[in-house]
Amino acid sequence: MRILIKQYVFVLLFLGLTSLFPDAQAACSRTVNAPVASLGFSVIVNGDNITGIYPEIFRSISSKDTCQFYFTPVPRARLELMFENGQADMLFPAIRTAKRDEHGAFVPLIYTRATLISIQSARPDIHNQQELFEQRNLKLAVVRGYDYGEAYQAILAEFNKQGRLIQEADAVSVARVLKSGFADLTIMAPYIFSGAVQGDARVVDLNDKLRFEALAEIPWSDSGVYLSKKSLSQEDRNTLQEMIERAARSGAVWKGFLRYYKPEVLKEGSRPREVK
Repeated sequence: MRILIKQYVFVLLFLGLTSLFPDAQAACSRTVNAPVASLGFSVIVNGDNITGIYPEIFRSISSKDTCQFYFTPVPRARLELMFENGQADMLFPAIRTAKRDEHGAFVPLIYTRATLISIQSARPDIHNQQELFEQRNLKLAVVRGYDYGEAYQAILAEFNKQGRLIQEADAVSVARVLKSGFADLTIMAPYIFSGAVQGDARVVDLNDKLRFEALAEIPWSDSGVYLSKKSLSQEDRNTLQEMIERAARSGAVWKGFLRYYKPEVLKEGSRPREVK
C-alpha cells in the first residue's frame, strides 16, 4: 500500500511537468515504440501496468504536439536484442557502453555504478576483481542482458568459466536466488536491486540486510536513454533528445530517485548530473 501511495503521489508530481515544455518541437512522425523491462523503481512492471520513474517522466512530457510512447513489457535480454535489431526505438535505463553506442544515440541523465551486493555476513570485504576471484566458494548471480562495461563482462566470463555463474531473467529472481542460498553475490546498480527487493513480498525482508561493496575495476558511468539509430529518423531522434534533456534540466529525473530510494542506496551507486 505504501508503494502504491508513493507511485500515486509521484504521478501527480509529474503531471505538472508538461508546463515546462511550452515551446516543444514538432511532434514525432509516429508513436515511439518503447518496450521495457522491470528495473527497480525506474521501471515497474505489474502485468500490463507499467509505471516507475522513467515511464512516468515520458508520459508527463507526452502529447500530440510532442511525442507519444507505447510501452510493452519484455524480459531485459529480449529488450537488448530488440534494440540491437531496430525493433525498439528506445532503451532505458541503460549504462553507456561501446556496444550500445553502435546501435543508438545516448542521452545521459544520471551517474551510476554497479557494486557487489550480498546479504550481510562476517565475510571479509572485497575491494577489487582479484579479491573476488580468490573467493572460490562464492557463486555469482546476475540478470541476463545487463551490461556494466568491460570489467563487468570480464568478471562474468571468469565466473562462468569456473562454473560459478547463475543468470536470471530479472532482479527479483536474483534476489530470490541469494535468499535461498544458491548464490552468494550479485553485481548491479544498488538502486535497481533495492527497488526490486522493496517491490516484491517474497524478498522484501532482505531490504535492511543488504551489503554493498564497490569494486575498483567498475567505475562510475553515465546512465540514461538510448535512441535507436536504426528505427528512428534523425528528426525524431532530435525531437526526443530535446524533450528528454529538458526533463533532465528540470530536475525531474533525480527528484524521482530521491522520492523512491533511501539515501544510503543512492550513496552507493547513483549521483545526479549537473543541472544546466
